[in-house]
Amino acid sequence: MLDKLEQVEKRYEEVNAQLCDPAVVSDMELYKKYMQEIKQLTPVVEKFREYKAAVAAESGAKEMLEDSSLDAELREMAREEVEQAHENAERAEQELKVLLLPRDPNDDRNVIVEIRGGAGGDEASLFANSLYRMYSMYAATKNWKSEILSANETEVGGFKEISFMISGEGAYSRFKFESGVHRVQRVPETESQGRIHTSTVTVAVLPEAEEVDIEINPADLQVDTFRSSGAGGQHINKTESAIRITHIPTGTVVECQDERSQHKNRDKAMKILRSRILEAEREKQANEIAGERRSQVGTGDRSERIRTYNYPQGRLTDHRIGLTLYKLEAMLNGQLDELIDALITADTAEKLKASE
Repeated sequence: MLDKLEQVEKRYEEVNAQLCDPAVVSDMELYKKYMQEIKQLTPVVEKFREYKAAVAAESGAKEMLEDSSLDAELREMAREEVEQAHENAERAEQELKVLLLPRDPNDDRNVIVEIRGGAGGDEASLFANSLYRMYSMYAATKNWKSEILSANETEVGGFKEISFMISGEGAYSRFKFESGVHRVQRVPETESQGRIHTSTVTVAVLPEAEEVDIEINPADLQVDTFRSSGAGGQHINKTESAIRITHIPTGTVVECQDERSQHKNRDKAMKILRSRILEAEREKQANEIAGERRSQVGTGDRSERIRTYNYPQGRLTDHRIGLTLYKLEAMLNGQLDELIDALITADTAEKLKASE
């Protein structure tokens, strides 16, 4: 590990020198690239220097202890310094192990979140709306932008399905654990007997794919236009502005009818299509590396039940890490940091165990 850290520190110094070069400063693309690299290297180098300082302090205090001329008071101070410096070095070493874990290359990306009502009919569609609201409110707490890409509304004010983008640095790193089946237990407003109904909603989280990530041959696309329609006749468009794009090689189909402009609908549909194809490729690679899947919290499998929202008890339970919080209302209002931090901590612990 120390050899690797020495190399990281050397690279940090090289990049810092490059950032002082007028030729680099005048080249915005190159400058941006180096700034991104220095941002990733800085926490590791700072922690490594903290570790080296603690090791040096421990070594110096041990040398003092070996001095036979030391009086009792100074000897006790040196002994305490050895213990403190040793603790500091051990803590810094553990933190360095975490910092050196392979970083998810998608962590800084925007995300496309797709929510679909599952079992439970109208109740499932209403809960899909609740989840959309929860995620939008959470994005707002981070000053991230939320934009609906495609939505299929129901008569009762829910969503059969909705796709939306969250734009902001680190969005994927916070949302990526949300993929899977979300189960809700509550008494529907239409239930006269007060019985609790159980419904499910499926969430998929895709890192936004850029054009450079995946090349789509226009010849592989079948593009159909049709008239958009909404719940109860809302937003019905008399022109064929809605778009359906089929990627023939993979059979992936995306529809978008949210905008009145065919051009805007096509742009949004292509964003979703690119991200779905990239995610399918990523899942295929992850399946080939079975160990990678085992060292993550949950597999991201959309059929895996990850969480239960129990309204009568005000309880939220994440089944992957066995965490139960009696803060359902706060969480549905976007206060998700405690839950997401716990998932990230558990995921990091799994990865550390796998790397030993």
